[in-house]
Amino acid sequence: MFWKLHKSALRQAQLLRGVSRSTALPRRACATFRAHEECLELHYGGTQMRFNYVWLRDHCLSAASYNSKTNQRNLDTGSIDLTIRPESTRVEGDHLVITWPGGHMSKYSLSWLTENSFERKYQSAEQPRILWNSDIYRNATITSSKWDTFMSCDDELKKFLQNYLLYGIAFVDDVPATVEATEAVTQRVSLIRETTYGRMWCFTSDFSRGDTAYSQLALDRHTDTSYFQEPCGIQVFHCLKHEGTGGRTLLVDGFYAAEKLRQRSPESFELLAQVPIKHEYIENTDRHQNHIKGIGPVLNVYPWNNEMYLIRYNNYNRSVLNTIPHDVVQRWYAAHRELTTELRRPENELWVKLTPGKVVFIDNWRVLHGRESFTGSRQICGCYLTRDDVLSAARCFGLQA
Repeated sequence: MFWKLHKSALRQAQLLRGVSRSTALPRRACATFRAHEECLELHYGGTQMRFNYVWLRDHCLSAASYNSKTNQRNLDTGSIDLTIRPESTRVEGDHLVITWPGGHMSKYSLSWLTENSFERKYQSAEQPRILWNSDIYRNATITSSKWDTFMSCDDELKKFLQNYLLYGIAFVDDVPATVEATEAVTQRVSLIRETTYGRMWCFTSDFSRGDTAYSQLALDRHTDTSYFQEPCGIQVFHCLKHEGTGGRTLLVDGFYAAEKLRQRSPESFELLAQVPIKHEYIENTDRHQNHIKGIGPVLNVYPWNNEMYLIRYNNYNRSVLNTIPHDVVQRWYAAHRELTTELRRPENELWVKLTPGKVVFIDNWRVLHGRESFTGSRQICGCYLTRDDVLSAARCFGLQA
């Protein structure tokens, strides 16, 4: 609804003129503006934008308003007059200059205004991605990083992060088959997120925890920690040993499947993005007692551009469906079935055999994982990583994340 209202308002705003004052620039200038009563309308680089006056004053980058050393705001937003209007406005070169009542002057780069305008943001993705099914991913012939180079070369780390951002999965090969080496390779990427399962975990099929993962059974595609209010961002797996058969890892791009649903049944997509449901983890053993609950919709999108940023899909841990009115329940189940059908299409399944030395990093907000059943002794180690720190590392390399 937010998206529809803003999209409609934007279209209406583009038709409304209601000009109280206007300024035409010399033909050689590349920007024009109109000062309306309620906002400043700016035309620059082929884009028509509208800026609220309080927003402009709040985003002033002068030394008095903004600390460029700490990249933090000095200005007290609560002190801005909500009816503030400029005393004067002009364009100087590639900057917009505004003088406010009292004489304070704000200077904005035209390119900065364009980049941070709503009109630009609602048309662009926060994070570029390549959505994939099995054929798309395999045809991309993405190479895995190698342990020695990965641990010593920042260019290799940057390439790894770029692959991870684009596809939601990335691999490092030739890692020593130990918990210690696995910990080292993960810390090259981000901070480890400690959970109820510990910091680094290492498990076999011994049912030592109250979770189906601690068995030899097949696991259907799912995202982990859906019962956390903020699900873990990155999942890491390393098979240290397997003496038996089966046990391949299943990977499915949840965003690819969800976008197919959006194309075929937009009403179902919207319903799954609007209705919050509960996921729950209850564990009561001699050594562990936990009762964790997370609430949120299956599909999560940014309201300004409808870009998906999180899928929360785990049929094992979905709790009682009591957050949906009775007249919506049937439609929710139908929408969920449509998404499940997309997720289970064989062509969307990427099967990978994890062997000692191969470490996989999975975007747990996007890519679902599962496994086939197996026989024999199998030892897996891994951890969760903090999503914010992975994205921070990528941005420090100049990657869009």
